[in-house]
Amino acid sequence: MNKDIQIMPCLDMQNGRVVKGIHFVDIQDAGDPVECARAYCEAGADELALLDITATVEGRATMLDVVKRVAEVTTVPFTVGGGISDVKSAELVLNAGANKVSTSSAAFRKPEVIEEMVKMLGAEKVTVAIDVDQNAAMPSGYEVYIDGGRTATGADAIEWAKRIDGYGVPVILPTSKAGDGVQTGYDLPVIRAIKEAVSADVVASGGAGNLDHFYQAVEAGATILLAASVFHFGIIGISELKDYLRNRGVAIR
Repeated sequence: MNKDIQIMPCLDMQNGRVVKGIHFVDIQDAGDPVECARAYCEAGADELALLDITATVEGRATMLDVVKRVAEVTTVPFTVGGGISDVKSAELVLNAGANKVSTSSAAFRKPEVIEEMVKMLGAEKVTVAIDVDQNAAMPSGYEVYIDGGRTATGADAIEWAKRIDGYGVPVILPTSKAGDGVQTGYDLPVIRAIKEAVSADVVASGGAGNLDHFYQAVEAGATILLAASVFHFGIIGISELKDYLRNRGVAIR
């Protein structure tokens, strides 16, 4: 492990509020995004993610006013995703104060969007997210889902990750639909498989429930540890997590 591990709380947004679901549904309120962002920065988060989880399905752009307000209080880099479909929508989000953008459904539907964003905005500002679910019919056993996990694509998740990597994207963010919100651990096989297939950093996302789950994700090859429920609901503190990982020999940013 030659790279420092980063802790990244994720603010899933719906109707201007932070929410948390299970398997991408069963949504419950988890607070005000500005207050959450401020609290996480003070608690020692290395980065933040802000995901407008219904923007794509509702066919609208990301809530720029929320991005602006969050940008005013954050002291760490933050990535915004949801409803980012082209260079123009990405630029609006970056101009509102985000440091990076994350694209998923649009990138899958039109892969040239990834290429354009990397070229126009700079690779360091682009993350591509992949929602995945287990499907034994796929060569890797994992299928790509889009539209906030609602639509199966028939595409193999590892092959898609390799293609994303080919565009020079520095961070790939796979989220396991099966693991989302259930706190039973990250989907380690998919982290491992993507890490072995790409040169990009891989984010662990979906399923963290205890301290050991984070360590397992590091061992599987993740360099950015994203979580929501355990942080939102006070189950694990960021400093507590960092101490735990350090004690297990993990280099933390």
